[in-house]
Amino acid sequence: MNNNQPLKSTAPKQPSKTVKGGWQGFGLAFYIANTMEIFERLAWYGFFAVSSVYMTTPIEQGGVGFSDAQRGAVQGIIPFFLYLLPVITGALADRYGYKKMFAASFILMAPSYYFLGQVTEFRPFFMILMLVAFGASCFKPVVVGTISQNTNDSNRGLGFGIFYTMVNLGGFIGPLVAGYLRAISWDAVFIMSAVWILINFIPLAFYRESSRERDETSLKLVLQQAQHVLGNSRFALLLFVSVVILMAAGVSWLSYSQAFLFIAIWLALNWIWDKALSSNQSSQWFYQPVRVSNRDFALYLAILTGFWTVYNQLFYTLPLFIRDYIDTQDLVAFMAFFGQSAVDFFAYVDSQALHSKLQALAAQYSAIPIADVSLEQIRLELVHLKVNVPIDEIALFIEHIHTSHFSEEQSRQLVANWLVYRQINPEYLINLDFAAIVLLQIIVSVKCQHFKVISVLISGLIVTAGAFLLLLLMSTDLFASTLGGATIVAVILLIALGEMLTSPKSQEYVASIAPKGNAAMFMGYYFVSMALGFLFAGFLSGWSYGYLVKIRQQPELMWLLFAFIALITGLGFYLLARYKKDSNREV
Repeated sequence: MNNNQPLKSTAPKQPSKTVKGGWQGFGLAFYIANTMEIFERLAWYGFFAVSSVYMTTPIEQGGVGFSDAQRGAVQGIIPFFLYLLPVITGALADRYGYKKMFAASFILMAPSYYFLGQVTEFRPFFMILMLVAFGASCFKPVVVGTISQNTNDSNRGLGFGIFYTMVNLGGFIGPLVAGYLRAISWDAVFIMSAVWILINFIPLAFYRESSRERDETSLKLVLQQAQHVLGNSRFALLLFVSVVILMAAGVSWLSYSQAFLFIAIWLALNWIWDKALSSNQSSQWFYQPVRVSNRDFALYLAILTGFWTVYNQLFYTLPLFIRDYIDTQDLVAFMAFFGQSAVDFFAYVDSQALHSKLQALAAQYSAIPIADVSLEQIRLELVHLKVNVPIDEIALFIEHIHTSHFSEEQSRQLVANWLVYRQINPEYLINLDFAAIVLLQIIVSVKCQHFKVISVLISGLIVTAGAFLLLLLMSTDLFASTLGGATIVAVILLIALGEMLTSPKSQEYVASIAPKGNAAMFMGYYFVSMALGFLFAGFLSGWSYGYLVKIRQQPELMWLLFAFIALITGLGFYLLARYKKDSNREV
C-alpha cells in the first residue's frame, strides 16, 4: 500500500554529491531513513489495521466502545489532517533541519501511542490520536526528502523502489505483530507502537544531514504556491468552510441532511458573492471571485478522491464486516493442516474471557422472557471474542439457562464446544493486501507500462468495483457460507490489484497534466485527494455501517454504494480523458 508515501518537500532540489549509480550511489542517510520508515510504519499499521475493531470493541473487553458514527469521525478527520499538514511541516523541515524534525516527530508520537491505549472516552482519544497524526506529518516530508537527497538521476528509480518496499514491509509486519499482541491485551498493541517509535532514536543518532544551504521557504510562500497549484484564497475558503460543515456532521453536531443543506447554502452564497463582485477590480483577496488555478489538476484531484474513498473501506469497513458477518471456518480448517499452533496464532480465542462472557450472559438473560431475547444481539456480542456462533446454538443456550441452572462445569463445556466456531483475525486477512503488493507490484507495473495511464486507472477502478460487487453477492446469500473465508480472500486480492493498478499510475498521471518544471510541486498537492478520500471514507463508513448494516440490516446496499462510487470515479477519469483531448495531450 502506498497510501503513506510522504509528501515531497517544496524546497528546491539540490544536486546530488555523488555520480555513482545503483546501490553504490546511496549514502548512509538513505539506509537510515529507510530503517526509520520501517519502524514508523510498524507503529502506524500496528494500530491502523486493528483500529476499526478496537474502537468498536466494548470497554469491558479492552476496547473503547465507540459508536460507528464516532469511529467514522475519527477515521475520517484524523487522516485528513495527517495528509494536509506535511505541506506546512515540509517547509518547516527545509527551514530548521531534517534531524530536528525527525526528533520532534518521535517525541510527539512515542508517548501519544502509549496514552492512546490508556483512554476510553471519545474526546481524549481523538485529541491524542491527533498528536500522533501531527507527529506523523512531521516525519513524512523529511523521510522522503532524505531519500531524494541521497539519490541521483541514475539510481532514483531504484531508491524510491526500495523505499516503497520498506513502506509495505512495515505495513505487512505491523498488523501481524498487533494481531498477536491483542490476544494478550489491547494495551500491548499501543505499547508496542510506542516502542517501535522509540527504537527510531537509535538510527537517528547516526543520521547526518547533507551539507546544503538552509532553505528559507516561508509559510507565506507555501500558501502562495498552493494558490498557484490549486486556487486563490476565495477557493480555499469555499473548500474549508464546506469541509468544516461536513466534519460537524461527522462528529454528530449536525445531521448529514443539515450539513448538505448548509453546504448548498454556502455554495449559493459564494455564487452570489462572485456575481456581486464581477465588476470589482480590487486586488484584495476578499473582493476576488473564486478562481481555480489549474482546472485540469483540480478536476483530477476531485475524481481521484473517489478512489481513495472506496479503497480505504479495506481498512475501515471490511474488518468489521469480517468480524461481524463472515464465517471464516474454512480458513481455520485450512490452517489446521499446519498444526494447532497455526490455528492458535491466526484464530486465537481467550477461553477464560469466553467463559466469563457466558456467565455474564446467563446472569443477564435468565430472568428475561425468551421471546424478548435478541439472539442476533448476543451473536454480535460474542464476535468480539472471535467466535461466530450460529443463532440456533445461541437459542439452545438461552433455552437451557431458562430451564435449569447453568453450572460452572456446563459453562466450560460450552466454551469447548463453541471453540469450533473460532474465526480468523480480520487484520490477518486485510494484511494480504500488503503481501500482494510486495510480491506483485513490480510485475503489474511492468505489464501496464505500455498502456495509456488513463486506461490503467479506469481498469483499477473497475477491478475495485468488482470486489465490492462480490461482497454484495455474499451479503445476499448467493455464496455458500462454507466458503466465506475464501471469498473474502478473493475480495481482498481484488482490492489489492485495484490499488496496484491505480495508485502508482495516479501519481504518474500528475506528470502528464502538470506544467513543465512544476511536476514536483504538483506532486506534493496530489495528496490533497488522499486527505479528502480519507475524510469521505471515514464518514461514509461510519454512516453506512451504522445505518445500512446495523439498523436496516441491508449490507448489500452499503457494498452497492461503494461499487457505484468506484464506477463513477472510473467514468470520471474517462470523461476527463475526453476533455483533455482538446489540448492534444496523451493520457
